Amino acid sequence: MERNPQIPWQDDCYLVLKSTSQELQTQKKMEDDGWLHKHQKLLQRFVSVSLLVDVVNHMRKSEQLSAEDVSIIQGRESLEDKVQTLVDLLCISDPQGSVLQTYLQNSHPDEYNLINLHDAVVQRHKDALHQRLKDDNQISTNQSPGPALLLIEGVSDLQQREHDLIQVSVNRGMGPLHSRPLGLDKLLAPLTRVSTAPRVTLTVGVAGSGKTRLVRQFVQLWSSGKIYPDLSLAIPVSCWELSNFDRLSVERMLRLIVPYDNVDVILHGGDCKVLLIFDGLEEFRSPLDFSEAPATSDPRRELPVSDLITNIVRGNLLPGVALWLLSRPGVGSKVPAGLVDRVTEVPPFTHADIQEYLKQFVTHSQENSHTPSHPSTPSASCTHPPASKGSSHHVWDHLSTQKPLLILSSVPGICRIVTKTLSRLVRAESEDVSLPRTLTEIYAHYCWPRLSIGDASSGSIRKPLATLGRMAFYSLLRRRHTFSEAELRTYSVDAPLQQGSLGQRVLRHEQSWSSDCVSWRFVHTSVQEFFAALFYYTSSRRAMFDLFSESGVSWPRIGFPSHYRAAVQKRAANSNLDIFIRFLSGLLSSPSGVLLGGALGVGREEQLTQRTMALTLLQNTVTGSGGEPVSMSSVATVACLAELQQGEWLRSVEEDLISCRLRGKLKGGVCAVLAYLLQVSDACADETHLSNCLDSASLKRLLPQLLYCSKLRMENNELKDDTMELLGSLLSAKDCHIQSLSLADSSISSKGIKPLSRALLVNRTLTVLDLHGNNIGTKGAKILAEALRMNQVIVSLNLQSNLVEDEGARALAEVLQCNRKLTSLNVQKNSVGPDGVKRIADALKKNQTLQELNISSNHLGDLGTVALAQALVVNHTLHTLSLQSNSVSDRGMKALTQALRSNKGLTSLNLRENSIGVEGAKAIARALQENNALQELDLTANLLHDEGVTAIAGAVKANRALRSLHLQWNFMKGGAANALAQSLHSNTSIQLLDLQENALGDEGVVSLAGALKENSSLEVLYLQGVSAGKAGAVALAEALMVNQTLHTLDLRGNSVGMGGAKALSSALKTNRSLRSLNLQENALGMDGAIFIATALRGNHQLTYINLLGNGIGESGAKVVSDAIRTDATECVVDI
Repeated sequence: MERNPQIPWQDDCYLVLKSTSQELQTQKKMEDDGWLHKHQKLLQRFVSVSLLVDVVNHMRKSEQLSAEDVSIIQGRESLEDKVQTLVDLLCISDPQGSVLQTYLQNSHPDEYNLINLHDAVVQRHKDALHQRLKDDNQISTNQSPGPALLLIEGVSDLQQREHDLIQVSVNRGMGPLHSRPLGLDKLLAPLTRVSTAPRVTLTVGVAGSGKTRLVRQFVQLWSSGKIYPDLSLAIPVSCWELSNFDRLSVERMLRLIVPYDNVDVILHGGDCKVLLIFDGLEEFRSPLDFSEAPATSDPRRELPVSDLITNIVRGNLLPGVALWLLSRPGVGSKVPAGLVDRVTEVPPFTHADIQEYLKQFVTHSQENSHTPSHPSTPSASCTHPPASKGSSHHVWDHLSTQKPLLILSSVPGICRIVTKTLSRLVRAESEDVSLPRTLTEIYAHYCWPRLSIGDASSGSIRKPLATLGRMAFYSLLRRRHTFSEAELRTYSVDAPLQQGSLGQRVLRHEQSWSSDCVSWRFVHTSVQEFFAALFYYTSSRRAMFDLFSESGVSWPRIGFPSHYRAAVQKRAANSNLDIFIRFLSGLLSSPSGVLLGGALGVGREEQLTQRTMALTLLQNTVTGSGGEPVSMSSVATVACLAELQQGEWLRSVEEDLISCRLRGKLKGGVCAVLAYLLQVSDACADETHLSNCLDSASLKRLLPQLLYCSKLRMENNELKDDTMELLGSLLSAKDCHIQSLSLADSSISSKGIKPLSRALLVNRTLTVLDLHGNNIGTKGAKILAEALRMNQVIVSLNLQSNLVEDEGARALAEVLQCNRKLTSLNVQKNSVGPDGVKRIADALKKNQTLQELNISSNHLGDLGTVALAQALVVNHTLHTLSLQSNSVSDRGMKALTQALRSNKGLTSLNLRENSIGVEGAKAIARALQENNALQELDLTANLLHDEGVTAIAGAVKANRALRSLHLQWNFMKGGAANALAQSLHSNTSIQLLDLQENALGDEGVVSLAGALKENSSLEVLYLQGVSAGKAGAVALAEALMVNQTLHTLDLRGNSVGMGGAKALSSALKTNRSLRSLNLQENALGMDGAIFIATALRGNHQLTYINLLGNGIGESGAKVVSDAIRTDATECVVDI
């Protein structure tokens, strides 16, 4: 629709039309009081600029509008306002709008029909959709509480190649890495002010993720007027219905899906927005082929259905109609990226979603526990108690220990099956039934609920396998997942299904949006795969020919081992059979044999023979891959071993992984097992630890699987240059998920850093890179810096101990001037001098993103410190600065503290092990009186003495920002302690005070203890080696009887003795805040230990006590141990 605010008004000639009698009758019939107001919004919506010009000119010449009226209309800015003004003015001169109606009908019949018929057609369509939704009770099934959709960049390589559930396993049930939430109300809207609305939107999701639910939810919201009011028609189409036709034209298809009168007025109206929703592209019998499908723009030409859809997507047909395509990822990837304007994905269930779904399911079960149901349903048995409040927790606890099941439960459709099965078994409260640990056991219990009580006859299982199982298996081979009633009858499955029957439990029907046509499908594709595996298992025990040929014409194949081997070989070439083989292997496990063996007529000896054969075959398949990279097929084979519940090999590799004993063992099938563990092991849940075990060969084998680790530690591995090339290719891959990578202490040279740097130019996931302890040198630092100037993803870089020197620091400084992502940089121990630091400081004057900078253990001196101070005057973004061991003296300290007076960003400053003296301390004190940002100050191992610390203490009295103060090893004595104690009387912000290794003596400790009686902020006090004796301990004990905030007290290396222990023991009986007490090496003796043990009986807040090095002896140790066992089980005591 044109939107030109300046309309060129023209004076057209006026022709008086003589109305015939028939026209007069039509005009009289059209006259309807309020027609203008009734169609006001439609007029605003569909009147274009050119039509408005014609109407105004006609109304002016018919004297319905005056010249002044025309001027008023011209004065409005937007087209909608001009039409609104026209309607308002015409209501005065022609309330019925007869003149306008007559003119539109005669001169612009298409526009008139659109305005007159639009709402009636739309309302009829909405009413039909409402009725269909009302009839369908599945609209809320598996509804996720999370975002409706995730906006993604495209379908990944993994999604294009692998089975749906393999994708879920590899991603550990997580959603896509690069995504952002997108509500249904934003699905068709422009995402920015300058972008346009998408014509083709693709939504992908694994089977059971809830794509159809989203369509129903969208239709519900639109037909209720809650979203997209400007959308004339939203037309949902189930692709399974179209697949029933061999050939269709656009016109015929539209008549099928919107069989209403006058709908053409909207479909062909240029100003009407229409959305076609194709749900389930994978349901077409012929795959979409965008390269070979013949192009056509003829709406009457009949084409194969897949070619018809292809032409609609290309825009050759229905170019003005928006499309929403929904499919599983593998089929969705067939749509060329150039034709898709927006790609979204259905989000998986998070752990919180699974727990919430579980609670809702249990609550619903409780509400229906007294509702009579069919006898074959477990909930119908009156002997089963209603679900208790702890049922959901019991189920969740079990799921949490079975990671493969928990991961697959991120798919809503599978979550429903797992939840329903486990909840029912928990409610049964049978001691004889252990909860299922594998997918096969879950599905067996789901399909035959009475298995757990041994009440499933052979007929109830074997008979349906000849019908449902056969249909499931051969349809799976053809990749068919929906069935018409005729197809059901072909396999002797009666429809409609009887209530309470097996078919009623595992099949569900789906009705067409626009007709009475019905299809059937298994409740989830995995249920179809389970039945297919059951059919294959039972049939292969007696079959004489290859079962993969439905006609039965094949080479002879006799015996289950032969058929099982054939199935494994088929799966190697067809990832569509991955879960089928997993189920087939799971049926051979011992628990499955107990569950199903009797009903299937399989004896224990036969089961054992089959299990042994399958175990050998699967292990040989895994180990037979040699030195080739571990494929998804190999990982799927290891999953079959896990389903077979033969986990000794897996447990052995997992133990080696946890204890870092994999060095030299990553050969043969161990890499495949490790790749499987990367997906399911708790040891890899947070990070994957592959330190000190990788070489070039093992890394090459693991490379395809390491792609999907989020945090990867590969430290101390001696990564040679050729190995770094492999690592570079890993980080360059499109599907790379690695977000954090540590290659510390791995002998990486400047040559080895090159492939890593090249990868950083294209990688979009890596945010944390740790290279400390390598040897990249100045040359390597330059190469890395070049990549970082382009990379806008990495936020943390650790180059500690890499000999980058001044030249490397200059290159990194150039990075800081242009990089807008890096927030943390560590160049500790790199022989950087004043010149290199000056370059970094100059860069900090411009940089507005770096937040943490560690330049410790370099050669800054006062010159470098002065340069950094000048930067801090300007830079207020940096919040952590570490200058430990840099020969900073009073001169550099004065410059730095002068900057702190005005700096508003720095919150943590580390100045340990420098040469700061009394004058520097006084400068710090002056800065602390004005600075309100600094929270952590570390001055350990300087030369402050009593005078310097006293000055700082005076500033602490007034400062309200400082939280942590470290003054260890500063030659302090009692005078400084007295000054700090005075500060603590009034300070309300200090939470940690470290005074270790200073000769404070009892006098200083007594002063500090007096302050603790009043101070209410200090939580941690370190007094190791301060020459405290009994008097100091007694004073602290008295303070602890009053103080209620201190939770950590460290008195290591003092001489409190038995008397001090006795005083502290009495205090601990009343104190309720202290959590950690360190009394190591304090000459307590056995009697002192006994005093502390008696305190444990009255104090249950302590979680840690250190009594090492106190000459306690065996008797004292026994007393303390007995006290812990009886009265303080949560307290850890080092004796």
